[in-house]
Amino acid sequence: MSVDFKKFSGSGMTSDSSRLKLISELKKQGIKNNKVLNAMSIVPRHIFIDEAIAGKAYDNTALPIGKSQTISQPMIVATMTEILLEKNPKRVLEIGTGSGYQAAILSLLVNKVYTIERIEALHKKANHVFREVGLKNIYTKFSDGNKGWPQKAPFDAIIVTAGAIDIPKSLMDQLSTTGGILLSPVKKNDKQYLKSIEKNDEIISEKIHGTVNFVPLLEGTD
Repeated sequence: MSVDFKKFSGSGMTSDSSRLKLISELKKQGIKNNKVLNAMSIVPRHIFIDEAIAGKAYDNTALPIGKSQTISQPMIVATMTEILLEKNPKRVLEIGTGSGYQAAILSLLVNKVYTIERIEALHKKANHVFREVGLKNIYTKFSDGNKGWPQKAPFDAIIVTAGAIDIPKSLMDQLSTTGGILLSPVKKNDKQYLKSIEKNDEIISEKIHGTVNFVPLLEGTD
């Protein structure tokens, strides 16, 4: 997919050099997939947050985006994307559009991204950014993410960007049975763990990828 991000290159703390400094940090912290690193060097994170905090866009930290939500730490975005790409997915469902940054990264790496947001204001704002940038392989929906998007299933990969207590059965049902992977923060004993679940026919395998800290996965819409 060819998208021109040059008009969003920014200056000062939002310049290309700031972005490349972040990429260097991600490499040092263990991100090895060059496709992921390249996508994160291309997508301007500062356009997904308020201008007042744009100077912090390329810090390796989570930032507020309103409605008690955050844009994830770049290291987390890179890690989750790297895990998904190991399975070479073509169609990905994202639960929790948020700012739209994760979906934008994925859009450069897979054929189609379907993303659901339960907070209408964030849904509209992310849609505006996607249109402005010209990301045409992202399909959005304002809905309860726990229900997934059954009309578009099955998905090669599902990425949940909010902390679940239990993975909704509806999401598991929408995952491809031929090597589909679901990646989600899961809460257990007052901690959140990043868990991947792979589905091969009737065989389910799980793996933990360390601790994380996400806002909770909620039901309904707002």
